[in-house]
Amino acid sequence: METNKIICGNHLDILSKFENNCIDLTVTSPPYDNLRDYKGYTFDFESLAKELFRVTKVGGVVVWVVGDATIDGSETGTSFKQALYFKEIGFNLHDTMIWEKRNPAPHDWKCYRYYNAVEYMFVLSKSKPKTCNFIRIKSKTEGKKFGSSPQKKVNGLNRVDRLEKLEKIKVNKWKVKSNIWKYSVGSGLATNKIAFQHPAIFPEKLVRDHIISWSNEGDLVLDPMCGSGTTCFEADKLKRKYIGIDISEEYCKLSRKRIDVVGERHKTIDLAQQLNSDDILV
Repeated sequence: METNKIICGNHLDILSKFENNCIDLTVTSPPYDNLRDYKGYTFDFESLAKELFRVTKVGGVVVWVVGDATIDGSETGTSFKQALYFKEIGFNLHDTMIWEKRNPAPHDWKCYRYYNAVEYMFVLSKSKPKTCNFIRIKSKTEGKKFGSSPQKKVNGLNRVDRLEKLEKIKVNKWKVKSNIWKYSVGSGLATNKIAFQHPAIFPEKLVRDHIISWSNEGDLVLDPMCGSGTTCFEADKLKRKYIGIDISEEYCKLSRKRIDVVGERHKTIDLAQQLNSDDILV
């Protein structure tokens, strides 16, 4: 199977030619609900989910980034239905993560709801994930001692004994990030103007953090609806192999151009430079 390619065509037709258990990680964001129409094309979610399960390695991960439209005053719940279907066909719902948008677009207050500032990032695994490179961030309370508990007894220790034990434990400099990840939208989505020729891109940093977390150098990363090519772009920079699929020839050309032209100057960037200055790996 050829890698480091952007393939134009129907992802079901293309994936059907892949062997079983060949993909280490999938990171994708499908069109959904009233956004499902995609340059005149639609996608068959259930058939795609089954193909993703088949081609994913045991221990491999699928990151499914999705949100819900609001129709006739109600959120559709499509995201949850999809997550449950992934479970039905054999995936573990390893983690329900949140992408919090730092600068969400304003909306009409007459709709009687708060700003929509989140999308879901369902981390689906085929058995237990074989790779997990935790990203850590600096602790704001570094060096401080753990607080006490009002409980009289915890794990058989009375309050005095427990306080003495806790006084010996201090907060480390680094801690593992929570499962709520914050990224900017708008100009913060991508580092170059080429990507914005696509109407629905997701943050490069979001994709980068997932690729770092759930794969290693040399692993094969897939995006079956690659759009502007963000997943492939980041996989290439992080020394992973990639396969991108999109039904639109226009967007396939966009992805190839983005990787070939813009990605070239990132070939020698060290992994540490791919993280924020306040992030490290375990």
